[in-house]
Amino acid sequence: MRAPHGRSDNRPMSAELTAHSRKTRAAALSVGSNAALIVLKLVAAGVTGSIALLTDAVHSSIDLLASFIALFAIRKADQPADESHPYGHEKAENLAAAFEGLLILVGAAVIVSQAWGRLAEATPLRDVGFGVVVVAISLVANLGVSTFLRREARLTDSAALEGDAAHLRADAMTSGAVLGALLLVEVTGTPTFDPAMALLVAVAIVVSGIRIVTRAGRTLLDESLPDDELVAVWEAIDDHCAAELEGFHKVRARRAGSRRHVDLHAQFRAGTSLERAHEVSHELKRTIETRFRQADVLIHLEPTSPGGRAPRRRAGAPASRPISRAEWAGKLPLV
Repeated sequence: MRAPHGRSDNRPMSAELTAHSRKTRAAALSVGSNAALIVLKLVAAGVTGSIALLTDAVHSSIDLLASFIALFAIRKADQPADESHPYGHEKAENLAAAFEGLLILVGAAVIVSQAWGRLAEATPLRDVGFGVVVVAISLVANLGVSTFLRREARLTDSAALEGDAAHLRADAMTSGAVLGALLLVEVTGTPTFDPAMALLVAVAIVVSGIRIVTRAGRTLLDESLPDDELVAVWEAIDDHCAAELEGFHKVRARRAGSRRHVDLHAQFRAGTSLERAHEVSHELKRTIETRFRQADVLIHLEPTSPGGRAPRRRAGAPASRPISRAEWAGKLPLV
């Protein structure tokens, strides 16, 4: 029941190419933006002597590396399935997101190391006004690009773009904290605000990095789809009312990149011809695929066990009421 090259039957090739081009353009914009901001921040750090600005530049450098990783992952993930990778390359995006999260944690460690040493020195800053202007530009640019990347990630279901957007949001947060520190230094004349703010930013960055790594790790370990998507699978099965279908069991669903993989066993009444069972299975496959932007559905055909009853289908719970995973598993046996 798998479509050629891992592509779902209901998704035209032109739509896949459009999604690919959107993701590529978004990743390229991130690379260009990060490269320009790094140069500005390094110049400003040299002029002002600000450790917060220097660590912000280091953070942006890690973001630039992450953007290159995202760009590579997007191109790799969109390659069709081949003999070595019959399920496709979509998990390259999740792997890239996990690596980006680790880079965020590395960046936080660099910030802590630099800021802690500077905190004891309390070195005075120079030309703070120039640093304020550069940081303000960086803040606005990162907010704009991260918002755009986040929107594109949602439209294309791209884990790599989502991770890249998180990187830039963290960078914008860093820039905002650095801006506040520089303004405090300018107003109070106390240089310790500069490294102290860098330490506070590092804590927030660690939280962001752990969240990205955890989310990507769940997908790489083939964690089941979230409850709302499992309900969508359930409803697609429940909406299919072919008379020959007796029931379903062994339903499993996971995600790889932006593609959902669903497999299940469908049991047919005695006397159903193989041709009819195959036709009904294709109809059910298309019904499930319409619930997701990209889906790969595999259905195993089974006769009803002699003298036994097939697992019953759910009796149509209201779509407005989400079902918990425990309820879902209880209503649809997985073994």
